[in-house]
Amino acid sequence: MDSEKSKQLQIIADRLRIQSILATSASKSGHPSSCASMADILSVLFFHAMKYKVSAPKDPSSDRFILSKGHAAPILYAAWAEAGLFPKSELMNLRKIDSDLEGHPTPRLNFIDVATGSLGQGLSVAAGMAYVGKNIDKASYRTYCLIGDGESAEGSIWEAMHFAGHYKLDNLVAIFDVNRLGQSEPTALQHDVETYRKRADAFGFHAIVIDGHNIEEIVQAFDEAAATKGKPTAIIAKTFKGHGLDGVADHENWHGKPLGDKAASIVKNIEERIAGSNVPAPIAESPVEDAPVVSIINIRLSSAPAYKKGETVATRVAYGTALMKLAQNNSRVIGLDGDTKNSTYSEKIKKVSTDNYIECYIAEQNLVGVAIGAACRDRTVAFCSTFAAFFTRAFDQIRMGAISQTNINCVGSHAGVSIGEDGPSQMALEDLAMFRTIPGCTVFYPSDAVSCERACELAANTRGICFIRTSRPATVVMYDNEELFQVGKAKVVRENPGDKVVLIGAGITMHEGLKAADTLASNGIHVCVIDPFTIKPLDADTIRAHALRVGGKVLTVEDHYPEGGIGEAVASALSTDTNITVKRLAVNEVPRSGPPEALLEKYGISANCIVKAVYNLLQ
Repeated sequence: MDSEKSKQLQIIADRLRIQSILATSASKSGHPSSCASMADILSVLFFHAMKYKVSAPKDPSSDRFILSKGHAAPILYAAWAEAGLFPKSELMNLRKIDSDLEGHPTPRLNFIDVATGSLGQGLSVAAGMAYVGKNIDKASYRTYCLIGDGESAEGSIWEAMHFAGHYKLDNLVAIFDVNRLGQSEPTALQHDVETYRKRADAFGFHAIVIDGHNIEEIVQAFDEAAATKGKPTAIIAKTFKGHGLDGVADHENWHGKPLGDKAASIVKNIEERIAGSNVPAPIAESPVEDAPVVSIINIRLSSAPAYKKGETVATRVAYGTALMKLAQNNSRVIGLDGDTKNSTYSEKIKKVSTDNYIECYIAEQNLVGVAIGAACRDRTVAFCSTFAAFFTRAFDQIRMGAISQTNINCVGSHAGVSIGEDGPSQMALEDLAMFRTIPGCTVFYPSDAVSCERACELAANTRGICFIRTSRPATVVMYDNEELFQVGKAKVVRENPGDKVVLIGAGITMHEGLKAADTLASNGIHVCVIDPFTIKPLDADTIRAHALRVGGKVLTVEDHYPEGGIGEAVASALSTDTNITVKRLAVNEVPRSGPPEALLEKYGISANCIVKAVYNLLQ
């Protein structure tokens, strides 16, 4: 690189520092010292290495950038302003309630793919983007992820490193901003860049150690990364927190603090250093426009469900069949799993093409993060599956996915005590509660194979996160193959003019409820049986109408803990109806191993228990 270009990039880096200081000073909050350590890297990245369109920041062929250390958002905003996307004056609205320049980045901004700031998650998302770019889009765009050294203590970073190294994602560059200082004290490794290098190398990365404030070294590192084939690159940049800020650089207790009274003099010093230069930022190089045009709307099963009423099929098996059918109709439907594909039956998608399946191994946080990345910019429709219990360890990724406006579909099998002998560590009993708390999440709980296939079809076309809860045991096919299903619409499975109680169950407890209904009917007591199909949104109108019809008595039964499940959803929906009583049956303690039927009985959700509960409700 010639000296003039190097000088130009250094000036831009200092301008980014100034804008970060001014913005955080205006908002009286933020992280100017964290911004300062990465200013030189961001200058080279945005104005030398990356290929993108300022006019269309999310163009499918453009390079991607994920700021995993999301608290440094002000300098990312400053870089886009420097590139000309919006006026620099807008930066002074940082963190205001009516500004989308929030404290940490979110996709409310048209140049942000995912929300970051819950640390340790950015690299998984970037790896998902890179995987799609290399193996599905087969396009030229590259993905860059900047990671703080403090957040590299997160296990999810190393799950992502393993994934990227294993799949040889040579279109991915992980940049470690090793600025030595954490929030409350120095990081564990401080400036031990050699240990970072060894770790990156061990995970299959081409590791480069540089001075993160030397423009020539940064340029050379990015050029070397672009030329590296067969493995991803990790740039280990030794930096200083607050670099270029006199009296702040490499000092503790400046994390998350605007510069206050120091701001004016520091800005003046930087301006003197760059001699007030007004050199324009270089225009970013245009991307190679080779990302294929894709459509992920109106995705349908390749053929209707094909079951016989009365036969027994596990909904987890039906999920695999549906996933395969969806991929047959749209090659952008992909399945991801965490080494449970022969239990969740996601492996069926491989019958369409092995290209439609991504094995993420036993690393559920990375599984969800990769799915979020794969779904970005509407490149794929991602279904990620594992045992429902194991999604709990990825709850933060799911929570951040909602903030990221992602459209991933999570499919959790092995729900409840009905899985039997494997015991409580494998039994999902909190999953409905977890997913119901997620804003905009649609929660499906199909009770048979037909409704499960249709749930998958609906999920593929539903915006926001979807969760589909599948069961391990085979259950009776209840519905005709032509039955229509809608989000938020329940099915009245059984009704009689003489109904005394509304009985609501899903999955296993739907079938226990039907057995109970048969027993009760033989004794002259009729109950209305409702399959909610979606727990969120819940069809409160149908439930309320039938509850009032039968005299205000409702019984819910679920293979789930009482908190946050079907019973609480129904009780909440009917909370203003003072003439309706809701009685709930659920698993009320940590269960144990045993045969499924024995466990349903022991924990009070079997057909026998339902019959007793109906009699008690009628007394």
